[in-house]
Amino acid sequence: MLKTHSCGNLTAEHIGEVVTLAGWVHRRRDHGGLIFIDLRDRDGFVQVVFNPEISPAGHEIANKMRHEYVVRITGEISRRPPGTENPKLPTGEIEVIASRAEILNPSKNPPFYINEETEVEEGLRLQYRYLDLRRQRIKENIILRHRVLKFIRDFLDTKGFIEIETPILIKSTPEGARDFLVPSRLHSGKFYALPQSPQQLKQLLMVAGFEKYFQIARCFRDEDLRADRQPEFTQLDLEMSFVEEEDILHLLEELFTSLVEAIKPSMRVIKPFPRFSYTEVMERYGTDKPDIRFGLEFKDLTDVAAQSDFTVFRTVVQEGGKIKGICAPGCATYSRHQLDELTELAKAYGAKGLITLPLKKDSASIVVDTAKSVMAKFLTSEQIKEITTRFGAKGGDLLLIVAGKADVVNKALGQIRQEMAQRLGLIDPNLFACVFIIDYPLFEWNEEEKHWEPMHHPFTAPKEEDIPLLDTTPEKVRSRHYDIVCNGYEIS
Repeated sequence: MLKTHSCGNLTAEHIGEVVTLAGWVHRRRDHGGLIFIDLRDRDGFVQVVFNPEISPAGHEIANKMRHEYVVRITGEISRRPPGTENPKLPTGEIEVIASRAEILNPSKNPPFYINEETEVEEGLRLQYRYLDLRRQRIKENIILRHRVLKFIRDFLDTKGFIEIETPILIKSTPEGARDFLVPSRLHSGKFYALPQSPQQLKQLLMVAGFEKYFQIARCFRDEDLRADRQPEFTQLDLEMSFVEEEDILHLLEELFTSLVEAIKPSMRVIKPFPRFSYTEVMERYGTDKPDIRFGLEFKDLTDVAAQSDFTVFRTVVQEGGKIKGICAPGCATYSRHQLDELTELAKAYGAKGLITLPLKKDSASIVVDTAKSVMAKFLTSEQIKEITTRFGAKGGDLLLIVAGKADVVNKALGQIRQEMAQRLGLIDPNLFACVFIIDYPLFEWNEEEKHWEPMHHPFTAPKEEDIPLLDTTPEKVRSRHYDIVCNGYEIS
């Protein structure tokens, strides 16, 4: 080895030892005599001091060092002078007094900062990917991923699962997206398909009697990019025999909670995971991917609005639409500009507009600020009381209401909910909030092709009590299907 220790593993216990280190120059500071180098390797940083009185030759070499030079240094571990410690670093109590130095490889000026977390244009990051991978956040993500995968393997091994690798080049099977195809050299005109998910392969393993299988599977889907999905991705894939839903949900909840507690102990985990039916979650959050770290739940106002003199509401109800809203605490003082921003956001997701009801703050009873609300004059005092009671609203709050087709209302109000949570600082980044979504509809109607099709995939069974409905009212059939949603993202 070209080094005796890793930079990030040095502690006060090593004081007095002579060590040899190798790594990258993270920072360099010349104090007009002493030169300080923050040396970086995979495990962390350590401060190196070059003193011309101790090592003139080493100090001369340090004069030539610049950012990202690869160097090797030998020196003695010493305690930092009182008052110069750095509590932010694990090695902040100590420093290395260099006695010898060697430049293994010089470096050109990097096209972006390695030692600072600044925004860098993605194309430039990809062009210089080897430099991007040196940045602290990216490095920590990759190490985190390694630890997550290792934990999953160890956990499932203790639960009796066997890790089995399945083929990548297979015959195309029906899935939800287009396949990537690989032409066969030996069979002209024929192609292999890359697996979107090892669905049939893992079922073969169950039929073969392996009972508990898993793999960290590479999956390929020829579909448009999403914020959380690319054409190739990795998923934990597992299958169990002789089990019911509760066995699977219990296993996954234990896996996820144990994983977070072991890998990210600073994060809090909501447990047990709440469970919502698809119908319930759409009513409360307008999406089957709810972020439950904050409230701002939807309230259905359709019945109250139908009795009002507001023409917009009456028309929506007559056409079978919905009227829902959220309560933004303390936002009654929003300016016209701020309200216009929210209105434009609602319109961007299909709504025709956004109706606002600001509640006066300094009033003995709950009173709508009529100067800021077009709708207020169309509501009776009883209707206002019912609406505010439904929200649990108080003076100073702002009610944000959307009316229209149910799917449009859910989508637009869901975006408003997320935006208000951001503005009000309601999202706790240290909370791991998972929820099980169950009782999905088995089918959804394809308006273009005029037929029913599986809502998720064709491998989902109907609930036994709903089987008689298959021939008469397929829209009412629920599936034995679940999703796990974490902080607003579907992760399982």
